[in-house]
Amino acid sequence: MSENGRRKFIKSAGAVAAAGATGIIASCSSPETVAIDTPNINFNKNFQWKMVTTWPPNFPVLGEGCKLLAKWVDEMSGGRLKIEVYGGGELIPSLECFDAVSHGAVEMASGSGYYWAGKIPAAQFFSSVPFGMNAQQMNAWIINGGANKLWDEIYEPFNLIPLPGGNTGVQAGGWYNKEINTIEDYQGLKMRMPGLGSKIINRAGGTAVLVAGGELFTNLERGVIDATEWIGPYHDYLMGFHRVAKHYYYPGWHEPGTVLEMIMNKSKFNELPKDLREILHSAIYRLNQWMLLEFEQKNSIYLQKMKDEQVDIRPFSKDVLDPLKKIAEEVILELVETDAQSKIIFEHYSSFKKQIGAWSDMSEKYYYKEIL
Repeated sequence: MSENGRRKFIKSAGAVAAAGATGIIASCSSPETVAIDTPNINFNKNFQWKMVTTWPPNFPVLGEGCKLLAKWVDEMSGGRLKIEVYGGGELIPSLECFDAVSHGAVEMASGSGYYWAGKIPAAQFFSSVPFGMNAQQMNAWIINGGANKLWDEIYEPFNLIPLPGGNTGVQAGGWYNKEINTIEDYQGLKMRMPGLGSKIINRAGGTAVLVAGGELFTNLERGVIDATEWIGPYHDYLMGFHRVAKHYYYPGWHEPGTVLEMIMNKSKFNELPKDLREILHSAIYRLNQWMLLEFEQKNSIYLQKMKDEQVDIRPFSKDVLDPLKKIAEEVILELVETDAQSKIIFEHYSSFKKQIGAWSDMSEKYYYKEIL
């Protein structure tokens, strides 16, 4: 920036600050001259919503977060909007949440975009991309980078409004009952894996299956599957996977920053008064932050717990990760070549990833590598 440009920037910033201060003084001294746009609040009309989730009932962090959301909305609205939360299977099956909200049977749901890949292939890009962006970058892309508009467009035909309602952060690589030393070790492997990661497992010679969270322990214990991924040390320990699987691998190449979405029925949402719509938005964005931070602090505690109990924790080798990354590129290329929506969204995603990656390389990545 030139010296002249720098001065203009400082001068304009000062002018904005001064105007804000003046506005505050003016509003106090002569309120009759200040026009305030306030929503029309009807304290005599209450709303009762239902939220279904893809998570087991009362599930730590995920289900817990949904109930916190309901509490926040209740408190902020003065009891005018109450949300009843149902875990997966309590009101409808876990993987039928999308249709239930779309058809208006319930008002909202918590899940993740890759669960609806059969209906909207491009939704997977708003969940997690293998070897893609992390949680911080995904939030920047969706909330500040303009991707929210593309997300709205692909959900519009289903009468849905999507918002980022949580993030797991970088996940663990999963639990395996056999060693994974090379890409050939995926041959014949049956693994629970959703989203784009499932296509990669299949291409590597394995068989990916989609199983609801509540069924994973039993399926792994009985040998229905040979391996599973879930989230990270906190959940994985509580699920008991360390008791029925031999090896715990990292990192989660398949989900480096998984967005957990909150979807709302658009017609039902638009029926709400303006203030309640704003309260819902604010509470969902609060949940988005809370959930990521809760995972971060809980995972750190339970990773140490696993180490203390001598769980076999090991990294994937480059002999595994490099071929998986190559397969991931092939899988994504095939998707964008066959689905017009995916092509548009992935181009936007890739452009943003390149842009933010340059900054990450000289900020956090360098800091972790050279200083910590």
